[in-house]
Amino acid sequence: MSVQNDPQQPSTAEILAEVERRRSEASHQKSEGRRRIVIFLDRCVFWLSKHWLAVVNILAFLYVGLPVLSAVLLYLGAEGPGGVIQSLYGPPICHQLPQRSWFLLGQKLSYRLPELLDYFNIEPHPKQWQDVEAVYRIVRYGNSDLGFKIALCQRDVAIYGTIMLAGLAYAQLRHLVKIRPIPLWIYFAFGIVPIGMDGGYQWVTYTLDILLTNSPIPVHETTPLLRTLTGALFGLATAWLAYPHVQDAMDDFRKTLQKRFEWE
Repeated sequence: MSVQNDPQQPSTAEILAEVERRRSEASHQKSEGRRRIVIFLDRCVFWLSKHWLAVVNILAFLYVGLPVLSAVLLYLGAEGPGGVIQSLYGPPICHQLPQRSWFLLGQKLSYRLPELLDYFNIEPHPKQWQDVEAVYRIVRYGNSDLGFKIALCQRDVAIYGTIMLAGLAYAQLRHLVKIRPIPLWIYFAFGIVPIGMDGGYQWVTYTLDILLTNSPIPVHETTPLLRTLTGALFGLATAWLAYPHVQDAMDDFRKTLQKRFEWE
């Protein structure tokens, strides 16, 4: 008795052909998915190449604006959101020391360490770093009499505020003239050296005061003017060095993608 093949049963060749077809289809779908992802990322880069400066300026505005807003919120009694912003900008982002910070909506814009010790009737310690710690523990946000502390120190406000202003200026000037990056020696001479000398010497004297029983160098506390000046120089030099390089790179990206995809 002979066994006949079921006409509905596919042959081995047909099964292998179907497997290959499905494999090819799956591979094509994966390739198409990867292609769409690559095109999406290219579109993101293309958009960023045209709007990078606006993005940077907005971020700089938010970074320096939120600490100012925190002081206003605290003044208005909104301690929850104001305190959250203060915490976000706290160490290690910024030391937030009261004698090195701006105060808003109070008696003065800034206070020296002896003024704060006197205001809170704190007996000065033999070591000045202990005075700093004592004041820091008490002056968390400020009060309605002193004013409310901005969540960034004076130097950081100057750095990021200047970066923001430099970005706004660059947005206007780059369409009028070709702005070239400053040489590295100018960046170091006017951006790095002043801030390093002012903040660095202050840090060295405080470090010696902490480590040594009798430091040979008196503790140096710089002034709001020097902190603002050195911070502004650093911020301006950083923007002037970086922005032209970023602009050139973004121009290259945009031209390459325009040529490849004919995007406008």
